[in-house]
Amino acid sequence: MPARPSAPTALPDPRETAKTRARLIDSFGTDGDLLSLGVAIARVVEMTSSEDEATQNITYYVLADVGLTQKILRLANTVFYRSATNAPVTTISRAIFLLGLDTIKTTALALLLVDNLANSEHAEAIRSELVEALCASLIGRELARQSSLQGAEEASIAALFHNLGRMLMASHEHALYEQIGALTTLTDNPVQAAIQTMGCSYEFLTETVLRSWNFSELLVQAQDRLPPGTLKPSRNRQEWMRQVVTFSAEAARLVLQSKDAVSSPHSAALLARYGSALQLDLARLTQLFAVVGREIGQVVTSLNLMPNVQDPGASGLRAPSTLPNALKLATMATHTVLTSARHDSGKPLNARDLLLDGIQAATQMMGSSNVKPSALILLVVETLYISMGFRFAAACVRDVRSNSYRAIVTMGERHVERQTRFCFPLASSSDIFHLAMENNADLMIEDVSSTSIRDLLPDWHKQLLPDTRSIMLLPLVQGKNQYGVFYADRCQPASDGISSDEAALIKTLIGQMMTAICPRGAK
Repeated sequence: MPARPSAPTALPDPRETAKTRARLIDSFGTDGDLLSLGVAIARVVEMTSSEDEATQNITYYVLADVGLTQKILRLANTVFYRSATNAPVTTISRAIFLLGLDTIKTTALALLLVDNLANSEHAEAIRSELVEALCASLIGRELARQSSLQGAEEASIAALFHNLGRMLMASHEHALYEQIGALTTLTDNPVQAAIQTMGCSYEFLTETVLRSWNFSELLVQAQDRLPPGTLKPSRNRQEWMRQVVTFSAEAARLVLQSKDAVSSPHSAALLARYGSALQLDLARLTQLFAVVGREIGQVVTSLNLMPNVQDPGASGLRAPSTLPNALKLATMATHTVLTSARHDSGKPLNARDLLLDGIQAATQMMGSSNVKPSALILLVVETLYISMGFRFAAACVRDVRSNSYRAIVTMGERHVERQTRFCFPLASSSDIFHLAMENNADLMIEDVSSTSIRDLLPDWHKQLLPDTRSIMLLPLVQGKNQYGVFYADRCQPASDGISSDEAALIKTLIGQMMTAICPRGAK
Protein backbone atom coordinates (compact mmCIF):
# COMPACT_ATOMS: atom_id res chain seq x y z
CA MET A 1 0.00 0.00 0.00
CA PRO A 2 1.30 3.51 -0.73
CA ALA A 3 2.18 5.58 2.31
CA ARG A 4 -0.71 7.60 3.61
CA PRO A 5 -0.30 11.39 3.69
CA SER A 6 -0.15 13.06 7.05
CA ALA A 7 -3.48 13.88 8.59
CA PRO A 8 -4.43 17.55 8.81
CA THR A 9 -3.46 19.18 12.07
CA ALA A 10 -6.42 21.58 12.10
CA LEU A 11 -10.10 20.90 11.67
CA PRO A 12 -11.38 21.90 8.22
CA ASP A 13 -13.79 24.78 7.76
CA PRO A 14 -17.37 23.38 7.88
CA ARG A 15 -18.30 25.62 4.96
CA GLU A 16 -15.57 24.03 2.86
CA THR A 17 -16.60 20.50 3.76
CA ALA A 18 -20.21 21.38 2.87
CA LYS A 19 -19.00 22.53 -0.54
CA THR A 20 -17.00 19.32 -0.90
CA ARG A 21 -20.06 17.23 -0.09
CA ALA A 22 -22.19 19.09 -2.62
CA ARG A 23 -19.48 18.71 -5.26
CA LEU A 24 -19.13 14.97 -4.64
CA ILE A 25 -22.86 14.31 -4.74
CA ASP A 26 -23.23 16.33 -7.94
CA SER A 27 -20.20 14.63 -9.50
CA PHE A 28 -21.31 11.08 -8.70
CA GLY A 29 -24.89 11.90 -9.72
CA THR A 30 -23.98 13.24 -13.17
CA ASP A 31 -21.01 11.05 -14.13
CA GLY A 32 -22.08 9.24 -17.32
CA ASP A 33 -20.00 6.14 -16.62
CA LEU A 34 -21.41 5.80 -13.11
CA LEU A 35 -24.96 6.32 -14.34
CA SER A 36 -24.42 3.54 -16.91
CA LEU A 37 -23.02 1.32 -14.17
CA GLY A 38 -26.10 2.01 -12.07
CA VAL A 39 -28.41 1.07 -14.93
CA ALA A 40 -26.54 -2.20 -15.49
CA ILE A 41 -26.58 -3.06 -11.79
CA ALA A 42 -30.29 -2.24 -11.48
CA ARG A 43 -30.97 -4.51 -14.47
CA VAL A 44 -29.27 -7.50 -12.82
CA VAL A 45 -31.15 -6.91 -9.56
CA GLU A 46 -34.47 -6.58 -11.42
CA MET A 47 -34.02 -9.63 -13.65
CA THR A 48 -33.50 -11.86 -10.61
CA SER A 49 -36.47 -10.51 -8.66
CA SER A 50 -38.97 -12.90 -10.24
CA GLU A 51 -38.60 -16.35 -8.69
CA ASP A 52 -40.06 -18.13 -11.72
CA GLU A 53 -37.92 -16.38 -14.34
CA ALA A 54 -34.77 -15.56 -12.36
CA THR A 55 -32.73 -18.61 -13.39
CA GLN A 56 -33.52 -18.20 -17.08
CA ASN A 57 -32.92 -14.44 -17.01
CA ILE A 58 -29.55 -14.67 -15.27
CA THR A 59 -28.49 -17.56 -17.53
CA TYR A 60 -29.14 -15.45 -20.61
CA TYR A 61 -27.39 -12.48 -19.04
CA VAL A 62 -24.25 -14.46 -18.20
CA LEU A 63 -24.11 -16.23 -21.58
CA ALA A 64 -24.25 -12.86 -23.35
CA ASP A 65 -20.94 -11.90 -21.70
CA VAL A 66 -18.07 -14.22 -22.63
CA GLY A 67 -15.84 -12.90 -19.87
CA LEU A 68 -18.49 -13.34 -17.20
CA THR A 69 -19.31 -16.82 -18.51
CA GLN A 70 -15.69 -17.92 -18.16
CA LYS A 71 -15.40 -16.47 -14.66
CA ILE A 72 -18.60 -18.16 -13.48
CA LEU A 73 -17.50 -21.51 -14.94
CA ARG A 74 -14.08 -21.10 -13.40
CA LEU A 75 -15.65 -20.47 -10.00
CA ALA A 76 -17.99 -23.44 -10.35
CA ASN A 77 -15.05 -25.69 -11.25
CA THR A 78 -13.07 -24.91 -8.12
CA VAL A 79 -12.60 -27.63 -5.53
CA PHE A 80 -14.83 -25.76 -3.08
CA TYR A 81 -17.87 -25.96 -5.36
CA ARG A 82 -17.26 -29.05 -7.49
CA SER A 83 -19.87 -31.74 -6.83
CA ALA A 84 -19.16 -35.14 -5.34
CA THR A 85 -19.04 -36.64 -8.85
CA ASN A 86 -16.08 -34.35 -9.64
CA ALA A 87 -17.54 -33.80 -13.12
CA PRO A 88 -16.47 -30.53 -14.79
CA VAL A 89 -19.07 -27.78 -15.00
CA THR A 90 -19.57 -26.76 -18.63
CA THR A 91 -22.92 -24.92 -18.56
CA ILE A 92 -24.15 -21.83 -16.73
CA SER A 93 -27.37 -23.68 -15.87
CA ARG A 94 -25.42 -26.24 -13.89
CA ALA A 95 -23.22 -23.54 -12.36
CA ILE A 96 -26.38 -21.89 -11.02
CA PHE A 97 -27.55 -25.24 -9.67
CA LEU A 98 -24.24 -25.82 -7.86
CA LEU A 99 -23.42 -22.29 -6.74
CA GLY A 100 -26.95 -21.06 -6.14
CA LEU A 101 -28.72 -18.16 -7.80
CA ASP A 102 -27.62 -15.74 -5.07
CA THR A 103 -23.94 -16.50 -5.66
CA ILE A 104 -24.31 -16.08 -9.44
CA LYS A 105 -26.20 -12.83 -8.98
CA THR A 106 -23.64 -11.45 -6.53
CA THR A 107 -20.75 -12.49 -8.78
CA ALA A 108 -22.37 -10.76 -11.77
CA LEU A 109 -22.88 -7.58 -9.73
CA ALA A 110 -19.35 -7.76 -8.36
CA LEU A 111 -17.92 -8.13 -11.85
CA LEU A 112 -19.76 -4.98 -12.94
CA LEU A 113 -18.05 -3.15 -10.09
CA VAL A 114 -14.69 -4.73 -10.96
CA ASP A 115 -14.91 -3.84 -14.64
CA ASN A 116 -16.00 -0.27 -13.97
CA LEU A 117 -13.91 0.67 -10.94
CA ALA A 118 -10.81 -1.52 -10.67
CA ASN A 119 -8.94 -0.46 -13.81
CA SER A 120 -7.46 2.80 -12.63
CA GLU A 121 -4.14 4.08 -11.30
CA HIS A 122 -5.44 3.41 -7.79
CA ALA A 123 -6.29 -0.23 -8.52
CA GLU A 124 -4.74 -1.60 -5.34
CA ALA A 125 -6.94 0.43 -2.99
CA ILE A 126 -10.04 -0.22 -5.11
CA ARG A 127 -9.28 -3.93 -5.25
CA SER A 128 -8.98 -4.03 -1.47
CA GLU A 129 -12.39 -2.39 -1.09
CA LEU A 130 -13.92 -4.77 -3.67
CA VAL A 131 -12.57 -7.86 -1.93
CA GLU A 132 -13.95 -6.59 1.37
CA ALA A 133 -17.34 -5.98 -0.28
CA LEU A 134 -17.37 -9.50 -1.74
CA CYS A 135 -16.50 -11.03 1.61
CA ALA A 136 -19.24 -9.04 3.32
CA SER A 137 -21.69 -10.23 0.68
CA LEU A 138 -20.80 -13.87 1.35
CA ILE A 139 -21.32 -13.35 5.07
CA GLY A 140 -24.66 -11.67 4.42
CA ARG A 141 -25.70 -14.59 2.21
CA GLU A 142 -24.84 -17.15 4.89
CA LEU A 143 -26.84 -15.25 7.52
CA ALA A 144 -29.75 -14.98 5.08
CA ARG A 145 -29.73 -18.75 4.60
CA GLN A 146 -30.21 -19.19 8.33
CA SER A 147 -33.10 -16.71 8.46
CA SER A 148 -36.78 -17.50 8.08
CA LEU A 149 -37.59 -13.97 6.92
CA GLN A 150 -39.09 -13.62 3.47
CA GLY A 151 -36.67 -11.93 1.07
CA ALA A 152 -33.73 -12.46 3.42
CA GLU A 153 -31.46 -13.22 0.46
CA GLU A 154 -31.42 -9.51 -0.40
CA ALA A 155 -29.03 -9.06 2.52
CA SER A 156 -26.28 -10.38 0.28
CA ILE A 157 -26.80 -7.56 -2.24
CA ALA A 158 -27.14 -4.94 0.47
CA ALA A 159 -23.87 -6.09 2.06
CA LEU A 160 -22.08 -6.07 -1.30
CA PHE A 161 -22.83 -2.37 -1.75
CA HIS A 162 -22.26 -1.28 1.85
CA ASN A 163 -18.87 0.23 1.09
CA LEU A 164 -19.84 1.59 -2.34
CA GLY A 165 -19.05 5.10 -1.10
CA ARG A 166 -15.53 4.00 -0.17
CA MET A 167 -15.06 2.33 -3.57
CA LEU A 168 -16.20 5.44 -5.44
CA MET A 169 -13.94 7.69 -3.39
CA ALA A 170 -10.98 5.34 -3.90
CA SER A 171 -11.51 5.34 -7.65
CA HIS A 172 -12.73 8.92 -8.33
CA GLU A 173 -11.51 11.04 -5.39
CA HIS A 174 -8.41 9.22 -4.25
CA ALA A 175 -6.73 12.16 -2.53
CA LEU A 176 -9.74 12.65 -0.24
CA TYR A 177 -9.96 8.90 0.26
CA GLU A 178 -6.35 8.88 1.49
CA GLN A 179 -6.95 11.86 3.77
CA ILE A 180 -9.92 10.12 5.40
CA GLY A 181 -7.81 7.01 5.89
CA ALA A 182 -5.02 8.96 7.50
CA LEU A 183 -7.37 10.80 9.84
CA THR A 184 -9.08 7.53 10.77
CA THR A 185 -5.70 6.06 11.72
CA LEU A 186 -5.11 8.95 14.14
CA THR A 187 -8.61 9.25 15.62
CA ASP A 188 -9.92 5.67 15.29
CA ASN A 189 -13.24 7.24 14.31
CA PRO A 190 -13.93 6.58 10.59
CA VAL A 191 -17.33 8.31 10.65
CA GLN A 192 -15.96 11.53 12.09
CA ALA A 193 -12.95 11.38 9.79
CA ALA A 194 -15.20 11.15 6.73
CA ILE A 195 -17.48 13.96 7.90
CA GLN A 196 -14.54 16.28 8.68
CA THR A 197 -12.96 15.59 5.28
CA MET A 198 -15.84 15.42 2.80
CA GLY A 199 -18.82 16.72 4.78
CA CYS A 200 -20.70 13.44 5.11
CA SER A 201 -20.26 9.83 6.14
CA TYR A 202 -19.51 7.03 3.72
CA GLU A 203 -22.94 5.58 4.52
CA PHE A 204 -24.65 8.81 3.46
CA LEU A 205 -22.68 8.85 0.21
CA THR A 206 -23.55 5.22 -0.47
CA GLU A 207 -27.26 5.79 0.14
CA THR A 208 -27.29 8.86 -2.09
CA VAL A 209 -25.71 6.99 -5.01
CA LEU A 210 -27.89 3.91 -4.55
CA ARG A 211 -31.01 6.09 -4.65
CA SER A 212 -29.78 7.71 -7.87
CA TRP A 213 -29.44 4.16 -9.24
CA ASN A 214 -33.09 3.45 -8.31
CA PHE A 215 -32.30 0.81 -5.68
CA SER A 216 -35.23 -0.16 -3.49
CA GLU A 217 -35.58 1.69 -0.19
CA LEU A 218 -35.11 -1.62 1.62
CA LEU A 219 -31.59 -1.94 0.20
CA VAL A 220 -30.84 1.76 0.62
CA GLN A 221 -31.92 1.97 4.24
CA ALA A 222 -30.03 -1.21 5.04
CA GLN A 223 -26.89 0.94 4.80
CA ASP A 224 -27.91 3.12 7.79
CA ARG A 225 -25.58 3.13 10.80
CA LEU A 226 -26.70 1.20 13.85
CA PRO A 227 -26.85 2.59 17.38
CA PRO A 228 -23.85 1.80 19.58
CA GLY A 229 -23.80 -0.98 22.14
CA THR A 230 -25.36 -4.42 22.35
CA LEU A 231 -28.10 -4.94 19.76
CA LYS A 232 -31.45 -6.55 20.45
CA PRO A 233 -33.23 -8.98 18.09
CA SER A 234 -34.82 -7.11 15.20
CA ARG A 235 -38.51 -6.23 15.12
CA ASN A 236 -38.85 -6.34 11.34
CA ARG A 237 -36.98 -7.22 8.13
CA GLN A 238 -35.67 -3.67 7.63
CA GLU A 239 -33.99 -3.64 11.05
CA TRP A 240 -32.65 -7.18 10.51
CA MET A 241 -31.14 -6.10 7.18
CA ARG A 242 -29.34 -3.19 8.83
CA GLN A 243 -27.91 -5.49 11.47
CA VAL A 244 -26.77 -8.06 8.93
CA VAL A 245 -25.20 -5.49 6.60
CA THR A 246 -23.20 -3.76 9.32
CA PHE A 247 -22.15 -7.04 10.94
CA SER A 248 -21.10 -8.42 7.55
CA ALA A 249 -18.91 -5.39 6.86
CA GLU A 250 -17.18 -5.61 10.25
CA ALA A 251 -16.81 -9.39 10.09
CA ALA A 252 -15.41 -9.22 6.54
CA ARG A 253 -12.53 -7.00 7.66
CA LEU A 254 -11.76 -9.46 10.42
CA VAL A 255 -11.83 -12.51 8.13
CA LEU A 256 -9.55 -10.85 5.58
CA GLN A 257 -7.05 -9.39 8.04
CA SER A 258 -6.66 -12.22 10.53
CA LYS A 259 -5.28 -15.73 10.01
CA ASP A 260 -7.38 -16.91 12.93
CA ALA A 261 -10.35 -14.58 12.97
CA VAL A 262 -12.28 -16.45 15.67
CA SER A 263 -9.42 -16.15 18.19
CA SER A 264 -9.09 -12.43 17.61
CA PRO A 265 -10.26 -10.09 20.40
CA HIS A 266 -12.40 -8.39 17.74
CA SER A 267 -14.33 -11.63 17.37
CA ALA A 268 -15.43 -11.49 21.01
CA ALA A 269 -16.50 -7.88 20.50
CA LEU A 270 -18.57 -8.89 17.49
CA LEU A 271 -20.33 -11.60 19.47
CA ALA A 272 -21.00 -9.25 22.35
CA ARG A 273 -22.58 -6.66 20.04
CA TYR A 274 -24.40 -8.87 17.49
CA GLY A 275 -24.74 -12.28 19.13
CA SER A 276 -28.21 -11.86 20.59
CA ALA A 277 -29.59 -9.93 17.61
CA LEU A 278 -28.39 -12.40 14.96
CA GLN A 279 -28.54 -15.58 17.08
CA LEU A 280 -24.81 -16.11 16.89
CA ASP A 281 -22.66 -17.96 19.42
CA LEU A 282 -19.00 -18.95 19.23
CA ALA A 283 -19.72 -22.24 17.45
CA ARG A 284 -21.88 -20.64 14.76
CA LEU A 285 -19.42 -17.79 14.31
CA THR A 286 -16.57 -20.28 13.92
CA GLN A 287 -18.51 -22.18 11.27
CA LEU A 288 -19.45 -18.94 9.49
CA PHE A 289 -15.84 -17.74 9.34
CA ALA A 290 -14.63 -21.15 8.14
CA VAL A 291 -17.12 -21.28 5.24
CA VAL A 292 -16.58 -17.68 4.16
CA GLY A 293 -12.81 -17.91 4.61
CA ARG A 294 -12.66 -20.81 2.17
CA GLU A 295 -15.15 -19.39 -0.31
CA ILE A 296 -13.82 -15.84 -0.58
CA GLY A 297 -10.54 -17.15 -1.94
CA GLN A 298 -12.30 -18.96 -4.76
CA VAL A 299 -14.44 -15.93 -5.64
CA VAL A 300 -11.51 -13.49 -5.55
CA THR A 301 -9.46 -15.76 -7.79
CA SER A 302 -12.28 -16.32 -10.28
CA LEU A 303 -12.71 -12.56 -10.68
CA ASN A 304 -8.95 -11.99 -11.07
CA LEU A 305 -8.82 -9.75 -8.02
CA MET A 306 -5.59 -11.17 -6.62
CA PRO A 307 -2.93 -8.42 -6.45
CA ASN A 308 0.01 -9.02 -8.79
CA VAL A 309 2.65 -8.97 -6.07
CA GLN A 310 5.92 -10.53 -7.18
CA ASP A 311 7.62 -12.89 -4.75
CA PRO A 312 11.41 -12.35 -4.97
CA GLY A 313 12.04 -15.89 -3.79
CA ALA A 314 9.91 -17.70 -6.34
CA SER A 315 8.74 -17.52 -9.90
CA GLY A 316 5.16 -16.45 -10.56
CA LEU A 317 2.79 -14.48 -8.38
CA ARG A 318 1.80 -14.78 -4.78
CA ALA A 319 -0.95 -13.38 -2.59
CA PRO A 320 0.06 -10.61 -0.16
CA SER A 321 1.30 -11.85 3.19
CA THR A 322 -1.52 -10.12 5.07
CA LEU A 323 -4.10 -12.50 3.60
CA PRO A 324 -5.08 -15.65 5.49
CA ASN A 325 -4.00 -19.05 4.21
CA ALA A 326 -7.39 -19.65 2.59
CA LEU A 327 -6.73 -16.82 0.17
CA LYS A 328 -3.13 -17.80 -0.50
CA LEU A 329 -4.17 -21.30 -1.47
CA ALA A 330 -6.83 -19.88 -3.75
CA THR A 331 -4.22 -18.54 -6.16
CA MET A 332 -3.70 -22.06 -7.50
CA ALA A 333 -5.04 -22.68 -11.01
CA THR A 334 -8.50 -24.15 -11.40
CA HIS A 335 -10.01 -26.30 -14.09
CA THR A 336 -11.71 -24.60 -17.02
CA VAL A 337 -13.35 -26.54 -19.83
CA LEU A 338 -11.99 -25.50 -23.23
CA THR A 339 -14.34 -25.43 -26.19
CA SER A 340 -12.34 -23.24 -28.58
CA ALA A 341 -11.26 -25.99 -31.02
CA ARG A 342 -14.10 -26.45 -33.51
CA HIS A 343 -15.10 -27.97 -36.83
CA ASP A 344 -15.84 -25.60 -39.72
CA SER A 345 -19.53 -25.79 -38.83
CA GLY A 346 -18.83 -24.42 -35.35
CA LYS A 347 -19.27 -27.75 -33.57
CA PRO A 348 -16.67 -28.21 -30.79
CA LEU A 349 -14.18 -31.03 -31.29
CA ASN A 350 -14.93 -32.22 -27.75
CA ALA A 351 -18.70 -32.34 -28.32
CA ARG A 352 -18.98 -35.87 -26.90
CA ASP A 353 -17.34 -34.86 -23.61
CA LEU A 354 -19.52 -31.78 -23.30
CA LEU A 355 -22.68 -33.82 -23.95
CA LEU A 356 -21.63 -36.36 -21.33
CA ASP A 357 -20.98 -33.59 -18.80
CA GLY A 358 -24.47 -32.26 -19.49
CA ILE A 359 -26.06 -35.68 -18.91
CA GLN A 360 -24.27 -36.01 -15.58
CA ALA A 361 -25.39 -32.51 -14.60
CA ALA A 362 -29.00 -33.25 -15.56
CA THR A 363 -28.91 -36.54 -13.66
CA GLN A 364 -27.68 -34.75 -10.56
CA MET A 365 -30.33 -32.08 -10.96
CA MET A 366 -33.09 -34.68 -11.40
CA GLY A 367 -32.00 -36.26 -8.12
CA SER A 368 -32.58 -33.01 -6.26
CA SER A 369 -35.85 -32.74 -4.37
CA ASN A 370 -36.44 -29.06 -5.15
CA VAL A 371 -35.46 -28.78 -8.81
CA LYS A 372 -37.94 -26.99 -11.07
CA PRO A 373 -38.85 -28.47 -14.48
CA SER A 374 -37.95 -25.15 -16.13
CA ALA A 375 -34.40 -25.37 -14.73
CA LEU A 376 -33.94 -28.88 -16.13
CA ILE A 377 -35.23 -27.83 -19.57
CA LEU A 378 -32.90 -24.84 -19.52
CA LEU A 379 -29.92 -27.04 -18.65
CA VAL A 380 -30.61 -29.50 -21.49
CA VAL A 381 -31.11 -26.73 -24.06
CA GLU A 382 -27.92 -24.98 -22.97
CA THR A 383 -25.99 -28.27 -23.05
CA LEU A 384 -27.09 -29.04 -26.61
CA TYR A 385 -26.53 -25.45 -27.72
CA ILE A 386 -22.96 -25.30 -26.36
CA SER A 387 -21.93 -28.91 -27.03
CA MET A 388 -22.92 -28.85 -30.70
CA GLY A 389 -21.96 -25.24 -31.41
CA PHE A 390 -25.37 -24.12 -32.68
CA ARG A 391 -26.23 -20.59 -33.79
CA PHE A 392 -29.74 -20.73 -32.31
CA ALA A 393 -31.61 -23.36 -30.29
CA ALA A 394 -35.16 -23.62 -28.94
CA ALA A 395 -37.33 -25.96 -26.91
CA CYS A 396 -40.81 -25.66 -28.41
CA VAL A 397 -43.80 -27.18 -26.60
CA ARG A 398 -47.55 -27.57 -27.04
CA ASP A 399 -49.62 -24.63 -25.82
CA VAL A 400 -53.32 -25.50 -25.87
CA ARG A 401 -54.38 -21.96 -24.93
CA SER A 402 -52.90 -20.48 -28.10
CA ASN A 403 -53.58 -23.62 -30.15
CA SER A 404 -49.91 -23.71 -31.16
CA TYR A 405 -46.43 -24.99 -30.39
CA ARG A 406 -44.41 -22.20 -28.80
CA ALA A 407 -40.75 -21.77 -27.81
CA ILE A 408 -40.38 -21.69 -24.02
CA VAL A 409 -36.57 -21.63 -23.88
CA THR A 410 -34.18 -20.26 -26.49
CA MET A 411 -30.42 -19.81 -26.71
CA GLY A 412 -28.12 -18.00 -29.05
CA GLU A 413 -28.25 -15.22 -31.60
CA ARG A 414 -31.17 -12.76 -31.13
CA HIS A 415 -32.85 -15.34 -28.93
CA VAL A 416 -35.20 -12.91 -27.17
CA GLU A 417 -36.62 -11.55 -30.40
CA ARG A 418 -36.83 -14.97 -32.01
CA GLN A 419 -38.46 -16.68 -29.04
CA THR A 420 -41.57 -14.52 -29.33
CA ARG A 421 -41.95 -15.43 -33.02
CA PHE A 422 -40.91 -19.08 -32.87
CA CYS A 423 -44.35 -20.74 -32.95
CA PHE A 424 -46.52 -22.75 -35.33
CA PRO A 425 -50.07 -24.18 -35.30
CA LEU A 426 -51.03 -27.45 -33.61
CA ALA A 427 -52.92 -28.50 -36.73
CA SER A 428 -51.13 -31.15 -38.78
CA SER A 429 -49.18 -29.97 -41.81
CA SER A 430 -46.66 -31.31 -44.31
CA ASP A 431 -43.85 -29.10 -43.01
CA ILE A 432 -40.68 -30.48 -41.47
CA PHE A 433 -41.77 -29.78 -37.88
CA HIS A 434 -45.02 -31.75 -38.01
CA LEU A 435 -43.43 -34.52 -40.08
CA ALA A 436 -40.72 -35.00 -37.46
CA MET A 437 -43.26 -35.23 -34.63
CA GLU A 438 -45.79 -37.41 -36.47
CA ASN A 439 -43.07 -39.90 -37.45
CA ASN A 440 -41.11 -39.48 -34.21
CA ALA A 441 -38.02 -39.02 -36.37
CA ASP A 442 -34.79 -37.38 -35.17
CA LEU A 443 -33.54 -35.21 -38.03
CA MET A 444 -30.05 -33.82 -38.59
CA ILE A 445 -30.06 -32.00 -41.94
CA GLU A 446 -26.57 -31.22 -43.16
CA ASP A 447 -27.62 -28.58 -45.71
CA VAL A 448 -31.13 -27.15 -46.13
CA SER A 449 -30.30 -25.28 -49.33
CA SER A 450 -31.55 -28.07 -51.58
CA THR A 451 -34.99 -27.47 -53.08
CA SER A 452 -36.49 -30.68 -51.68
CA ILE A 453 -35.61 -29.61 -48.11
CA ARG A 454 -36.47 -25.92 -48.43
CA ASP A 455 -39.93 -26.82 -49.72
CA LEU A 456 -40.56 -28.52 -46.38
CA LEU A 457 -39.62 -25.47 -44.34
CA PRO A 458 -42.70 -23.43 -43.33
CA ASP A 459 -42.92 -19.78 -44.37
CA TRP A 460 -42.68 -18.52 -40.80
CA HIS A 461 -39.30 -20.27 -40.42
CA LYS A 462 -37.96 -18.88 -43.72
CA GLN A 463 -38.88 -15.37 -42.58
CA LEU A 464 -37.55 -15.78 -39.04
CA LEU A 465 -34.30 -17.62 -39.84
CA PRO A 466 -33.61 -16.98 -43.54
CA ASP A 467 -29.88 -17.74 -43.42
CA THR A 468 -30.18 -21.22 -41.88
CA ARG A 469 -27.95 -23.81 -43.57
CA SER A 470 -28.15 -26.84 -41.25
CA ILE A 471 -30.83 -27.99 -38.82
CA MET A 472 -31.27 -30.43 -35.96
CA LEU A 473 -34.90 -31.29 -35.20
CA LEU A 474 -35.73 -33.70 -32.38
CA PRO A 475 -39.38 -34.51 -31.63
CA LEU A 476 -40.55 -34.42 -28.03
CA VAL A 477 -42.94 -37.33 -28.35
CA GLN A 478 -44.05 -40.01 -25.93
CA GLY A 479 -46.30 -42.76 -27.22
CA LYS A 480 -48.92 -41.05 -29.36
CA ASN A 481 -48.60 -37.75 -27.56
CA GLN A 482 -46.76 -34.96 -29.37
CA TYR A 483 -45.44 -32.48 -26.81
CA GLY A 484 -43.22 -30.42 -29.10
CA VAL A 485 -39.76 -30.32 -30.68
CA PHE A 486 -36.21 -29.34 -29.90
CA TYR A 487 -34.87 -27.19 -32.74
CA ALA A 488 -31.32 -25.96 -33.41
CA ASP A 489 -29.51 -24.56 -36.43
CA ARG A 490 -26.27 -23.18 -37.81
CA CYS A 491 -25.40 -20.72 -40.57
CA GLN A 492 -22.96 -23.24 -42.05
CA PRO A 493 -23.50 -26.73 -43.48
CA ALA A 494 -22.89 -29.47 -40.91
CA SER A 495 -20.58 -31.64 -43.00
CA ASP A 496 -18.95 -33.02 -39.83
CA GLY A 497 -22.18 -34.84 -38.97
CA ILE A 498 -22.90 -36.61 -35.68
CA SER A 499 -21.15 -39.73 -34.42
CA SER A 500 -23.10 -42.68 -33.03
CA ASP A 501 -21.82 -41.85 -29.53
CA GLU A 502 -22.98 -38.26 -29.84
CA ALA A 503 -26.38 -39.35 -31.18
CA ALA A 504 -26.90 -41.67 -28.21
CA LEU A 505 -25.95 -38.94 -25.74
CA ILE A 506 -28.26 -36.43 -27.45
CA LYS A 507 -31.18 -38.89 -27.19
CA THR A 508 -30.41 -39.33 -23.50
CA LEU A 509 -30.53 -35.56 -22.98
CA ILE A 510 -33.83 -35.30 -24.84
CA GLY A 511 -35.17 -38.08 -22.64
CA GLN A 512 -34.15 -36.10 -19.58
CA MET A 513 -35.90 -33.04 -20.97
CA MET A 514 -39.03 -35.11 -21.48
CA THR A 515 -39.18 -35.88 -17.75
CA ALA A 516 -39.69 -32.15 -17.20
CA ILE A 517 -42.11 -31.60 -20.11
CA CYS A 518 -44.24 -34.74 -19.98
CA PRO A 519 -46.87 -34.94 -17.20
CA ARG A 520 -46.24 -37.77 -14.78
CA GLY A 521 -48.03 -40.93 -15.69
CA ALA A 522 -48.63 -39.87 -19.31
CA LYS A 523 -47.90 -42.43 -21.97
